[in-house]
Amino acid sequence: MKSNMRLLPTLAIALMNPAIAPAQQSSSRPAVDLNAAAALVARVVPGHAQRFTLAAIPDSAGLDVFEVESRNDRIVLRGSSGVAIASALNWYLEHVAGVEVTIPLRPIYLVAPLPVVAAKVHVVTPFRVRYFFNYCTFSYSMAWWDWAEWQRMIDWMALKGINTPLAATGQEGTWRLVLRDLGFSDKLIADFLVGPAYLPWGWMGNIDGLGGPLPARWIDDHVQLERQILARERSLGMTPVLQGFTGHVPASIKQVFPDAKIHQTGDWSAGFSGTWFLDPLDPLFQRIGKRFIERQTELFGTDHYYAADSFNEIDPPSDDPVFLAGMGRAVYQSMRSADTASVWVLQGWFLYYQAKFWKEPQARALLGAVPDDRMLVLDLWGDRHPVWRQREAFYGKPWIWNVLYNFGGKTSLNGDLPKIAANLADVLSSPARGMLSGLGMMMEGLGANPIVPGFVMDMNWRSQVPTVAGWTEEYVTRRYRTANASAWAAWQMLLATAYRSTAQTGTFLAERPGFYDPKATYRTEPNAPYPVNALAAALDTLLAAAPALGGNDAYRYDVVNLARQAIGQLGVPAVNAVEEAFKRKDRRALIVAEAKVVGLLRDLDKLAGTREEFLLGRWLEDAKRWGKTPAERDLYEWNARNIITLWGTKCTEGENDDLNLYAYKEWQGMFTRYYLPRWHAFFTRLNQSLDAGTEFDRRPFAAEMCQWEQGWSHGHDVFRTTPRGDELAVARRLLEKYRADLALP
Repeated sequence: MKSNMRLLPTLAIALMNPAIAPAQQSSSRPAVDLNAAAALVARVVPGHAQRFTLAAIPDSAGLDVFEVESRNDRIVLRGSSGVAIASALNWYLEHVAGVEVTIPLRPIYLVAPLPVVAAKVHVVTPFRVRYFFNYCTFSYSMAWWDWAEWQRMIDWMALKGINTPLAATGQEGTWRLVLRDLGFSDKLIADFLVGPAYLPWGWMGNIDGLGGPLPARWIDDHVQLERQILARERSLGMTPVLQGFTGHVPASIKQVFPDAKIHQTGDWSAGFSGTWFLDPLDPLFQRIGKRFIERQTELFGTDHYYAADSFNEIDPPSDDPVFLAGMGRAVYQSMRSADTASVWVLQGWFLYYQAKFWKEPQARALLGAVPDDRMLVLDLWGDRHPVWRQREAFYGKPWIWNVLYNFGGKTSLNGDLPKIAANLADVLSSPARGMLSGLGMMMEGLGANPIVPGFVMDMNWRSQVPTVAGWTEEYVTRRYRTANASAWAAWQMLLATAYRSTAQTGTFLAERPGFYDPKATYRTEPNAPYPVNALAAALDTLLAAAPALGGNDAYRYDVVNLARQAIGQLGVPAVNAVEEAFKRKDRRALIVAEAKVVGLLRDLDKLAGTREEFLLGRWLEDAKRWGKTPAERDLYEWNARNIITLWGTKCTEGENDDLNLYAYKEWQGMFTRYYLPRWHAFFTRLNQSLDAGTEFDRRPFAAEMCQWEQGWSHGHDVFRTTPRGDELAVARRLLEKYRADLALP
């Protein structure tokens, strides 16, 4: 196949703002594809494309630039790349037309005549690299996406100025070619590759085989999808990050290469055995690594950025700095042997998550084995745990400051905006920032908090961090397309609570049933770090804006999302009431308390069911549509069900074994058909204990529930895919029903 080789713009060595950016011209950058930019404009603002004039302009010392002005009844958008032109459109929409551009991106319908730009705007980004995506996003949010969804995502990224997205779709196609070249049978390859919902952890070397075997048709379809993704991203001037060889190999490699020297890593997470890695000094390492890049380039072309994370949340087999330096050299050389312009993109997560292993000698050995200008380090959790400060700005390597949030793609209203702003301002002003080269987002899921990526990605075109309150007031006005006193008052309450919180607060009713233990750790983080009535008060205030804002879809979504979390917080007190009645052996009170839990779950299901974003049926049907045979559809459905419930496959007495509930969802269908049956079973056991006069033993019950949960993952019952009911009416009714429980006047 014809290779689609492109030269990578020179990597920034120091970058803070345009005034001190390196004085380099990016003459190697490809010409701006105005046709691709024009097509984006037509998709984003249908019916108005002819009212925009697009033009290319030079960059500023390698930094993207855009301009916006009105001229002769047209809006002129100029940019140094397709991304810059799209960002000019985004600036116009948000700052002139007053429309927030958010995820998920939908067509934006403007009213003619278009508002005029008062004075020409000229903006230069302070960041050469604007990164997006965590590997986990490809599971928790994007596992079942087709081209239509990807096209909307790429358009949104371009509008927000993102120029360096992780592009991991279809990597299983590369693996299949490489392993076949090496002599692996299709059976051995199938045993190695993981299922569709688990691909990110296969790419990162955490697991083998889980959720498989991966059908050949899936691999073929996703190779084609990746080609579409890359073609669109490149047409807009993006530099996609593809995959490099990490050393991770099938356990069956000894069957093909009996003399291969391999090491098993330590166990990953809860209950997953370690995987196998080639010794960096084994000549086979270079052979496989070089072939990986060659085969990948045949499939997808290259932009010379390669992500490789050899020890993601798993410790290497040795802490010897000599061994680790050899590992670093081996990974880089395997890239360079196939592509002399290669840059290793390394997640710095291991330096935080496994800090006990990666002490200074170990960290310096790995990073120091690679030339500074051939590595780009991602400081994943810069918003909360900035590793760059503890690791001397990664010892001279170019690096990216990132925001990491929405673990597991959970359905939760949260995000510590003040801390994000403070840590970003800190790094921008620090003389110890080293080779800071950009800004990025590493969310595990796209989540229920559009304000967080909205705030962070807005910084792509700012050299100073604005106040959170000032920025949010403008955001809310754009989001609802008008200023409203009640809406802003509600959001001020949210800024003081949910959006000062890193806790991914959910409802305790999603947990495997049991009495609440205040000393235990729960996946749902059911007790928010603010009063239980705080979100309810914000909901009450937000609903007061319904007469003015009721026709705005974003407003209706926010009402449902806020109501879901506010009412869901009643889970702990409701279960506490069950426990109190049970301990008193008060049968009548127990029946009433149990009915309260059941009613809460049914009400949350009705509420979530008013919005398509919160429908389990959409997730499952999106998975099944990739299957062309009953067996394929069943496999994809199991993947889709299991990843959001048990995650793994083992049943033990441990509460969170195998990442149980790590990616749980508060969706219609989950409340009444997954969480509710378990609570019914729990109440049955409680009543049996009362009848028998015995203490309730939760351990056998938890084991039974795990077996039931496994059965649910293999189920095929159908869930609806269209919303039902009026969002505002349902939210208002439930707020009144639970007003006293929520301690509202």
